[in-house]
Parts: sequence; structure tokens; C-alpha cells
Amino acid sequence: MDLKDIKAILDLMKKNSVSEFELEKQDFKIRLKRGINGGLVPGAGEDSPALVYAPPLAVAAAVPTTLPVSEVSNDIEIKSPMIGTFYRSPSPESASYAEVGSEVNPDTVVCIIEAMKVMNEIKAEVKGVITQALVENAKTVEFGEPLFKVRPT
Repeated sequence: MDLKDIKAILDLMKKNSVSEFELEKQDFKIRLKRGINGGLVPGAGEDSPALVYAPPLAVAAAVPTTLPVSEVSNDIEIKSPMIGTFYRSPSPESASYAEVGSEVNPDTVVCIIEAMKVMNEIKAEVKGVITQALVENAKTVEFGEPLFKVRPT
């Protein structure tokens, strides 16, 4: 893993409000933690060979990616029916099809997945309220990968 990959992971952590990331492959292990004001985060002692790094981040008002959920969740996952590139809106200038807090019906289009230059509209197939958006815009998704979580109504 090179520095470019680590920076990409840090960007994803920032965009998705993830405070800790850990990856272990064969004899390689990396653990990244973000602090509120950046800087190193305590937690990797001498017994831990992990790299701990926390880039400085500005606190920004952002659209929430989750709604509060109870301890027991009945949320249903909207899963990708194919491999392709996930898009939240029909064009970069357009508003997203669905946001956290949006009410959806079975026929509501929630996103587009591009596969082999074909844009495929993905419908909710359930009635409820979106509680989580699980995939970042313009990222590749796999078959069966959860895209959204919906609280049925």
C-alpha cells in the first residue's frame, strides 16, 4: 500500500465521518484514526504495530448520512442488483433522487447504476423512510451490496 492509497482512505474517512479504519492483509496491518482537531490519536502502544494518523479536519455542516435508530432496527436494505457505478442523481447538476429522511414508495427511483454505458434506474421496492445512504456517489458497487437502509412505514 502506497501513500496515495492511504490518502484515498483518509479522504473516504472524512467524507463518510468514519473515525477509525483498520486493514489487515497477510503480514501488513494499518490502523487509521481521526481526531476532532486532527493530530495523532492516542491508542497505538508499543504492542500495536499499527500506523495511527489523524489528519486535521474542519467541522462542516453536512447532510446527515444516517437518522437516529433504535436499539432494535427493522430497517430494510436496498441492495444493488448489479455491478456498476453508483450515482445518486441523474446528472452532476441535479438534486439526489433520495436523501436520508426521504419517504420512498416501491416505485420511487433512489439512484442510478451505470453498467456497460447503460444507466439503470434502481427503485426502492419498499415503502418507508431512508435512514442511511451507504454508498458514496460515483463509486463502484458490487452485486448485492447494500446501497440504502429504509425504515418501513
